[in-house]
Amino acid sequence: MIKANVISGHSNWQRIIKKPNEYINNRLKILSKVSLFKRKNHEFSILLTNAKEMKKFNHKFRKKNKITDVLSFPIKIKNKRKLYVGDIAICYEIIKKRSKKTNFFLEFDKMWIHGYLHLIGYDHKKLNDFKKMFRRENLILKYFHKAN
Repeated sequence: MIKANVISGHSNWQRIIKKPNEYINNRLKILSKVSLFKRKNHEFSILLTNAKEMKKFNHKFRKKNKITDVLSFPIKIKNKRKLYVGDIAICYEIIKKRSKKTNFFLEFDKMWIHGYLHLIGYDHKKLNDFKKMFRRENLILKYFHKAN
């Protein structure tokens, strides 16, 4: 089973997602029923943060002095039963801005799924890799947002 530890680092998140840890882990229960993820025994962390912190992280780790939507920090730590695959940071302000055209939960799901796929080895440096990752993201989103 896939499990996430959600850390709320900014108060704006609680206004929209009352129990972020529960929200993500309910999503992961759904995901664990998808054949591609059935046998995955991963754990990762998600930091829900703001634009100011994301800009700092992006500058420190990617040498880019600007805000970004999501950052992934892959790491592989093998435990007896689980594989810790890394950390994700997500920017509230970007999700909020994008959600004006769609839905906050849809935009949030897009970001953590994108980050999670990076943690497990997906990339989008080449066009074929981008297409593969994009298809995988959309496949997962369909399980959560069947009406979209």
